[in-house]
Amino acid sequence: MERDCAFCMNIRKEKPADFVYEDESVVVIKDIRPHAPVHLLIVPRKHIRSMNDLTGQDKDIVLNMILKAKEMAKKESIAESGYKLVFNVERGGGQFIFHLHLPIY
Repeated sequence: MERDCAFCMNIRKEKPADFVYEDESVVVIKDIRPHAPVHLLIVPRKHIRSMNDLTGQDKDIVLNMILKAKEMAKKESIAESGYKLVFNVERGGGQFIFHLHLPIY
């Protein structure tokens, strides 16, 4: 984990976050500036700076993030009506926190 990373600090419970789910691989937190009635962030516990920094060893983490998003959509009753998953990559792609995360809204 990175010392100054906002999501790493959330995971270490050094910075408050509204946790919806936690396991050994990922956490799910509510977005502090939601863009929809349901706006969650699926965040790997492992600090991965960006999609560009993924390695072959990270494929299970990314798959778990996507499957957890599907599960959260069902739990939050948005699976049937529809939802959006987005990986913002680097600043030009809209990434502002440099710790891989998957928003669901």
